Amino acid sequence: MGDHKEQPLRVGAAVRRRRRALDLTLAVVAQRSGLSVPFLSQIENERARPSRSSLEKVADALRTTAVELLAAADPACSVDVVRGEGADQVPEPRVRSLVRGHHQMHASEFTGDHDAGREFQFRNDQLMYVADGAVEIEAEGRAYRLGRGDTLYLTGGVRHRWRATVPETRLIVVAVAEHIEAVRDKPRR
Repeated sequence: MGDHKEQPLRVGAAVRRRRRALDLTLAVVAQRSGLSVPFLSQIENERARPSRSSLEKVADALRTTAVELLAAADPACSVDVVRGEGADQVPEPRVRSLVRGHHQMHASEFTGDHDAGREFQFRNDQLMYVADGAVEIEAEGRAYRLGRGDTLYLTGGVRHRWRATVPETRLIVVAVAEHIEAVRDKPRR
């Protein structure tokens, strides 16, 4: 127990992100790489693992390197522990990521106060949870006072700002990652 074996990397998401960033279709990448569209689709959907040679062809087609694609790949493991840092110390204002890597979800812990004048607007939804202390959040022209254990949910696009109103406040912010395309429900008829 405690031994961490090297996990295989899921390169498909990195390939898809790069292709979309370049605004290319699978057909264009297939033409440039000499690989088939179905095979490229399987790579992007993690149903096929490309050989080193195939990955280099894909990288060339995407005007990058295999090394860069591997560096941007997600680890295949689904469990990752991020240990608390100095939980017994009096916290100074700081932010730390609670999720490592490039995933569909991002979570951060804000300790203490921060620049209360800074306005945020995220592409996707987020949840703010007060773990300790209290905050005041201004969103959509209204002020919300939250205490320990309270949450506030914001849909993507809502401009907001917040400030700690109690020393040693800890605010957890969980959000859908910016690279994820939000899908809005269609209005019912």
